[in-house]
Order: sequence, then structure tokens, then C-alpha cells
Amino acid sequence: MLLQLSAEFDPQSDVVPWLLAQGPAAALDTFEKSAANPYIVNVERNGKIIYTWKGSGRNTCIGLYDPLNKQNEHLYTFEKDLHIISCSINNEKTLLVAVSFLQSTKEERVNQLLQPVSKCLTLVIEIHPVNNVRVLKAVDTCIRVQFLYPVANRNPFPESHLLLISEDKYIEQFHIHVVTEDHHKVVIQNSGQLPRDRVADDFIWAQWDMTEQRLFYIVPKESRNILKCVQFYPDENFNLILEASLDISLRDTGLKFVNFGYDYSQDQEMEPRSLNLQVFTSKTGSFCLCCSQAPDIPMEVTYSVSFLHKGYSKTFTVALQRTDYPQVKEVAFLNLDYYVAVYLPGHFLHLLNTQHPDLMCYNLFLTGEDARINVLHKSSIQSPFKSVVWDCCSGRMFTVRINECSLMQFLCNSKLDSDRLAALHCALLHVRNTTDLEMQIIQWISENLSTCYTFDPFQEFIIASLYWTMCPETSKLDKLLPYTSLLYWNGIIPGITCITDIISLPELKVHNCKGFWEKLTLNLECVKYAEPHLHYNNNVLRREWYKLLSDEKAEERRTTTYLRNIFENAKKVLSNLAAWNLEERLVPLFQEEDYQQRLLIGLMVAQLKDHLMRHLQYVGKMKIDQIVLDYVSKLLDLICRIMEAVWRKYSLQSCVLCLDERGSVAEFSAFHIMSRILEAANGMCMPLPPDLDNTEKNEKLKFSIFTRLPEAIGHKVSQLWNHPVNSNFIARNSVKLLLDKLRNRQHNRPVVDRLSVHVEFLPLNYLVDMLAEVEDQGLNPFEEEDNVNAKFVEETALKHTMMLLGL
Repeated sequence: MLLQLSAEFDPQSDVVPWLLAQGPAAALDTFEKSAANPYIVNVERNGKIIYTWKGSGRNTCIGLYDPLNKQNEHLYTFEKDLHIISCSINNEKTLLVAVSFLQSTKEERVNQLLQPVSKCLTLVIEIHPVNNVRVLKAVDTCIRVQFLYPVANRNPFPESHLLLISEDKYIEQFHIHVVTEDHHKVVIQNSGQLPRDRVADDFIWAQWDMTEQRLFYIVPKESRNILKCVQFYPDENFNLILEASLDISLRDTGLKFVNFGYDYSQDQEMEPRSLNLQVFTSKTGSFCLCCSQAPDIPMEVTYSVSFLHKGYSKTFTVALQRTDYPQVKEVAFLNLDYYVAVYLPGHFLHLLNTQHPDLMCYNLFLTGEDARINVLHKSSIQSPFKSVVWDCCSGRMFTVRINECSLMQFLCNSKLDSDRLAALHCALLHVRNTTDLEMQIIQWISENLSTCYTFDPFQEFIIASLYWTMCPETSKLDKLLPYTSLLYWNGIIPGITCITDIISLPELKVHNCKGFWEKLTLNLECVKYAEPHLHYNNNVLRREWYKLLSDEKAEERRTTTYLRNIFENAKKVLSNLAAWNLEERLVPLFQEEDYQQRLLIGLMVAQLKDHLMRHLQYVGKMKIDQIVLDYVSKLLDLICRIMEAVWRKYSLQSCVLCLDERGSVAEFSAFHIMSRILEAANGMCMPLPPDLDNTEKNEKLKFSIFTRLPEAIGHKVSQLWNHPVNSNFIARNSVKLLLDKLRNRQHNRPVVDRLSVHVEFLPLNYLVDMLAEVEDQGLNPFEEEDNVNAKFVEETALKHTMMLLGL
């Protein structure tokens, strides 16, 4: 079970014991007790839960539960049997607004036939203490009510503001001013009609965002539907802040309210609802519209998610496999912040990555036991807050999170690359919570290097880890740093089909906003300016690195200032890294002046800095310098942590690899992983920590590595190690190959001295002259290599002789 639920509220355990302890006045009526249990009618922004129950004498009672201190509070009692369909309490707990249907008993229905009355009453009740009751609305259509709440850490409103949402397709805001009398009694000051504002008209769907105090609603306009958003502010003002044109057909779907409480009597039918539509937003600026409608094919479910912050929608179709599971009404959409979950009990669980929805391989599609969510077996499910699930049928409320243990188990058991990649990225998102999870991921990668065919797990691990580590620190950084090594994905996820459509971008009506709206604005700007091109890539870095290495070999170095700045960048990175790790590492790294790696480190710093400076004009240079320094330092540190984990996994010591004996299975496995890290780094042009120096102990380790390499690879690697023994090996090999070529050809004695300095050592002179002539005949087997010629052989032979003579 990938999603784990933790109970936040259960009427049976959190309310019923309290009711039974209140005595006969508040206790549940014994008549039809199972049908009269407490049920939730609303959840306020502060997390407090409003519920109703039938007291003794069939009175209708309203209570409030505070999940923080686990306490209940009786708010009000109607001395008759009413059906409460909506209820809300203001932040100061001085006013209660309740909406009820009055038709309950046979006697009342007979009286209503004789003297017609309104079907629905909306009442404002003073409850501090219980005092006056005022009728706000008396109509024949259904009403929903919701008090506005101030943002956290602000003073209470000078007056309370109430939203009234009518089935007659209009929304109003009432302003209720209260005053204090007799030092403690709070009463409504307005003696006449309460002042009000018209917020919306002619809508066909509305959703309340309790956390952010936003109202979303849809208005039909000719051939298209328009999604609108109204933002409410603590100073009682509100603004129409966004409009978006929708391609979703909403004809003959009826009126639908989302997150305006819950009326359990309307959810008793078993037929699927005609429309299931919800909006989810996140702190990253993601803006998703989720939609499902009644299926045309019985064993097939279709739903769509419009990523309004990206400018496209994805429509998914799932063929249901189980026929033994009871028919459900609709899929449930859950807001998990970085993911939107689509859940069909008994069938599937689909997690869609809202920040990077472009590649299907970042979505987790689960069936069977992996898709089951404990205690959620029906589809009457709402997600009123981020990571909160409300089971409307049972009245229970849960917090929901991704279970890291189950996620790792799913990763380890997955056979498809799409599942592995999606689970890997999901796990890396949660690495910030625990380092133990990172070690588990590294262990999984080290054991599955040969089973991933469409992506390199080390590349994805390094890039995605850096992305999730760095991006929360600076706004817009998530648009500029790479999050994957993949450019595209052509794989198919079994059991699900997907169609992608381009949609219109939302239009923001108010600018210079903060918080979510600022993030959304950045997302929309990135879409307009071709977001993929904003992400840093290594193509320029690779070309420049190769160019500098080529210039070095050709002895055509760039200007001293340019190279000095590059190596100064590398010095800062290595110093920064050393300051993070004061303890000696198990793996012997950072001991050598590795020219190539230091050059690459410095170049990466310079080019990443240039990239960020172009797109983060509002961020100061010192801040960008620190971001780049941390990014490259964390890259090297991450590779070191991988090596440390591998060394511990195989119980290796710092110099366990040696030349004296055959390598063990553990040594071979560690070496194989090292080679894959090298391959991953080369593929992404990422720098590596400098390797060993040339102490006697480390030389043995290096030679042991050479002896384990295939001959062709060993020859290429040997060209990179500037060491006397290695040079001697190259010179001997060169002589051997040249003489082998010479043996099959006719040639004349050399007559020209080709050395810049003549050495009075006839055997060496003869050999070098002969090699030089062979080279002239185009027989040099090393003509592709740099500086491997007759002169190189002569110099190497002299150095080797001087070493043997101790000169």
C-alpha cells in the first residue's frame, strides 16, 4: 500500500464517548441510533470540524471538534428534527450560520400544505452566548454558507464576512458587524438588512479553497466554458484574479459544489455522478483541473488532468480488470502537493507528477495490493486540504502521505523501467526527510545497474537529487536546473492510454501578486518562452572542456587569466567541500592535483554561473555565486557518498584493492560500480572527485585497477596517467609494434638524425633512427595518440635508465 493514512477524526471515537458523557440532553437518541450518529457538515480553515447529531427527543444538535486539543464543544440545539445541509462558524466563535431543510415530520409537511413556507432557511445565530437568531435567507432552493477566515498570524477581522452560495447560481458576500454588550455578550450590530456584495452569477460549478481563501467557479460562455478565480483578502476586499478558457464539455451536468461542506443525503444513489471536477494548486505554482465524467463503456474509466500552468492536458483511459468489485460512483482526486492522486477503490491508484508532467514515466500507475488504500473502500471521498482525505460516508478524516517503506519495496519489486523511474523520482523527493532513504536508493541502484535499459540510474539519481536539494532555496531555480537526464520517453505503461492536448494558458487579471500567484506567473512565463531551453545542459560545457584539453596537449594554452579563474573556481569548490566533511573519508579521494577534473569543475562553475545570471536578474551576484558553489560541491559530495556507501556495502578498506593477489568478488563488484559511475559522469559531462595521488600505497591500487581492465580499455586509460612506469610501458609497446611492422617491409639505413639533442649512446641512437624512419613510412601504430613517437621513446628510455642507475 503506497499511500498511508493516519486518522485525524473519527466520530465514533472522538465524539460519541463525549456525547454519552454529557447526559440525556446531549446523548444520541436511542431510536434508530445507527442512522443518527454524528456526521460532518463542514471543516473550517483552522481544521476545526463542525458536525451534527440527533439528541434526545429528536432535537438537532450542532457541535465543534478541535483536532489540536482533541476537545468537543456544543454550539447550538434546534428543538426539532431538522436536516442541516450546510453550516459554518466564524473565526472568533461568536456567530454560527446554519442552513436547514424544514420538511421533516409528517405533521410539518401537512402544515406546509395548508400554509406554504420556504423550503430552506438560512439562519445567523449569536452563540457567545446563545442569544438572537436572525433569518438571512428563506428560499425554496438549496443554500451553502461559508465564513471567511483571516490568514495565519493576523488579528481577527473587525467584522465577519460570510459567503452565501445559492442553487439559483449566484454567490454573495455578507458583512456582519458585531459589538460587545455587558462586557461579554457579542451581538450583531446591524439592525436592518446586512450589507452584501455580489461575487458571481450564472455559474454551473463552484469550489472553495479553504486554505488559501479562494473561490473557483465556471461560467458557460457561448461555445466554451470559462474558469474564474476570486481571491479574498483579510481587509474584506476581493479580486477576480484569473480566467481560463476550458475545452471541457459541461452540458446537462447539473450544478455542482465542491468543498462547501457535505450533504450525506445527496450521496445515497449508486449511479455515477454526471460530473466530477476539482481544482488543485500547490506552493510550487502548479494549477491543475481534474475532471471525470460518467463512463460510456461499463468497464472503462476516462479522466483528464489539465495542467493549466503548463499549457496542456492529458486524458487517460483505463480498462478495468476486476469484475468482482462493487460498482463505484466515480474516481476520487486527492491533492498530495507535488502529486495529484487519482483513486478508484479496488482497481487502481494513479499518481501524477504536477511539477514535471511532460514525461509519462514520472507517473506512478499502480494496481492490485499496491493500489489499495486501507479503510477507503468507497468513492465518496473528498480532499478539502492538501494531504487530507475525508471519507464522507463514514465521517472519518485522515491525513495521507506516501509510505517510504512501501515506495522502496515497490521500487525493488518493479520490473518495468517506467515504474522504476517514477518510483525513483518519487523517492528522491522524500530524501530530504531522511538520509536512510538515500542509502536505500544507492543500494538499489548498485544492485540493479544492469536491469535498467532505458535510463542510467546513477545519472537520474545524481541529477534529481541535486534538483530537489537546491530548488526550494530560490524562486525560479526549478526552471533553470536539470531534473532528468532523459530528453523524451517512448515507453508504454501497461493498462493505461494517454492523449495529450494543447490548451489555452490562464490569463491573470491582477499582477505583482505574491505567494502562489507569483509562482504561477513564473510558470506561465516559462511556458511562453519555451521552458525546456531554460534548463541548464552540458553541451557547451563538454565542448569547452574538450577544447581546453586539446589545447593543453597541443601546448596552445588559453590566456593565463582565463585559466587562473577556472582553477580558482575549482579551488573554492574543493575548499567548500572540505569544510562540510571534517572527518576522514573511507574512500581515498581528493588527494591529487587532478588537472582534468579540476578543469572540468572550474568550467562547470563558470558556465552554470553565466546561465543563472542570464535568467535570475533579480538575484544578486553573491547569491548566485553561492548557489553555483553549493550545486557543484553537492554534486561531488553526492558522488563521494555513493562511493562511501559502496565501500561499506562490500566491507572494503581504503586500499583493499591490491596487485599482489587475485581480486575478491567484493572488489570486483565495487570496481564494476566505479566504472558505471565513471560512465554516468562522462555521459552527462559531470566532474568527479580527484583520484589517488602517486604514493607507493596508492600506486599499487592503481596498478591493480589496470590489471583488471580489458586490454583495449587499459591501453586507452594508460594514456591518461602521467607516471614513469606507465610511460615505460607505452614506450616498450610502441617499440614492439613498430619493429613488428618493420619485419615485413624493406627499408634503408637511416641517414638523418631526427633528434633535437644527440646522445652518445650508439645502441639507443640506432634504435631511435630506425624507429624514426619507420614513422616516415606511415607505419606508426600510435599515430592517433598524442606525443607517442620516436622522440618519446628516446626520452622515456633515458629516464628509465637514469632511474635504474640512481642518477
